[in-house]
Amino acid sequence: MNMLANITSSAVFGIDSYLVSVEVDVSSQLPAFATVGLPEAAVKESKERVTAAIKNSGFMFPSRRVTINLAPADIRKTGTAFDLPMAIGILAATGQIARQDFGDVVILGELSLDGSIRPVPGVLSMAVNAVKKKISAMLVPEENASEAAMARGVDIYPVKNLISAVEFLETGKSISAHTVDVSKVFESHRRSDIDFSDVKGQEHAKRSLEVAAAGGHNIVMIGPPGSGKTMLAKRIPTILPDLTLGEALETTKIYSVGGHLVPNQALIAVRPFRSPHHTISEVGLTGGTGLLLPGEVSLSHNGVLFLDELPEFNKSTLEALRQPLENGAVTITRASGSVTYPATFMLTAALNPCPCGYFGDPRHNCSCSPAHIQRYVSRISGPLLDRIDIHIEVPAVKFKELSGDAVGEPSEEIRRRVNKARQIQLERYKDRQGIYCNSQMETNLIRQICKIDNDSLNLLKTAITRLGLSARAYDRILKVSRTIADLEGIENISTAHISEAIGYRNLDRNYWQ
Repeated sequence: MNMLANITSSAVFGIDSYLVSVEVDVSSQLPAFATVGLPEAAVKESKERVTAAIKNSGFMFPSRRVTINLAPADIRKTGTAFDLPMAIGILAATGQIARQDFGDVVILGELSLDGSIRPVPGVLSMAVNAVKKKISAMLVPEENASEAAMARGVDIYPVKNLISAVEFLETGKSISAHTVDVSKVFESHRRSDIDFSDVKGQEHAKRSLEVAAAGGHNIVMIGPPGSGKTMLAKRIPTILPDLTLGEALETTKIYSVGGHLVPNQALIAVRPFRSPHHTISEVGLTGGTGLLLPGEVSLSHNGVLFLDELPEFNKSTLEALRQPLENGAVTITRASGSVTYPATFMLTAALNPCPCGYFGDPRHNCSCSPAHIQRYVSRISGPLLDRIDIHIEVPAVKFKELSGDAVGEPSEEIRRRVNKARQIQLERYKDRQGIYCNSQMETNLIRQICKIDNDSLNLLKTAITRLGLSARAYDRILKVSRTIADLEGIENISTAHISEAIGYRNLDRNYWQ
């Protein structure tokens, strides 16, 4: 006599998820355990975890043939989230659970050998999809409960072991639905231990970072070791506009899928700041391991990607940045499939002016030959630099500024101005799909939005003629000028705005000559 049970579970593909039917058949044949439906190694290994968990929780494991089908069977299944639904399905098929209809609840979790339930990645994506599919409830590991509860519209029930899961499915009374106060989550995560007031001097650099944050512009800083480039970069998230709930959910989904969420963390409530080492590979930067997990560019989504010592990165790795910088997304294609992850970030880079770091420094002698400097600089391709709107020099801080008692402007004040400028841009682009800040304007939109008078045009013409700027640099200057005007709340771009924007193109001025 065959016994059958059908449990609804979920799996992720990219940052989205889909429902999976865990069909369990227990038949009167020689004892065996087979899993079908394109399971990966971790799914196949669930046989041992499920068997031990059922026995160690005081239930009976059938001495019969157990066949489990994961449908749809044409999509490869990865991860350990199917352990709990498999165990529930076996207990239901053998009559050890009175309940037989599980269609209105999604069940997921990894089982330990003693029957306790471990957290799994991607739960927020699964909960969001459950809301779309009008699922009424989800059984999730305790450590994933806060994360899943961010998806409003489905009841989240945290379970700590197989026994409590069975009791809840039979009675529905042993566990209360888990809820999260979103406002408290945002408030608790937005406190920062770093601030722009910590930075001594560097007023020009701080102003340029404010402009970059206001318009979402990519920026590169050039300066000797110890001038404060990294210190400045780490404080950029403190002046960026606060994350909206939609942005926070999307960012959290990426971190959840990649397994980067801290246990019991409900939400990524602050803009990410990622600073990979220069030895990172192309796969590490863009993503695409065997499991198609997100890379650093996607983990930086809605935040900042900081590349320190830019010329030290592998050239092919840097070239891989061109797609996400242009499209705001990165597509990963491997033999196991193809996924697209969002990757809209503010690129911030830093480099020394030469290998020794002291080219042009009046207080130190540069030991690099012109050939060494040329090789160092040539590691950064022109097309990549063309995608960076602002180039600034960060000189060494004078001792007088370091030892002074003056306190810099706090991040809160700078962020207030940045928020006002961003609100102007949101209103300007409200009818344009996918554009929310000045850095995202394409050429045709620049011509409409960034109109300038004759005096500004002549100034721009003179600068381009003398500096030999490319057409792309011309557009970058106009976009940055628009942001500077927005920071001042002025509708029309003036010569002062153009002049300041030209001053942010240091690498176009034969810097190394």
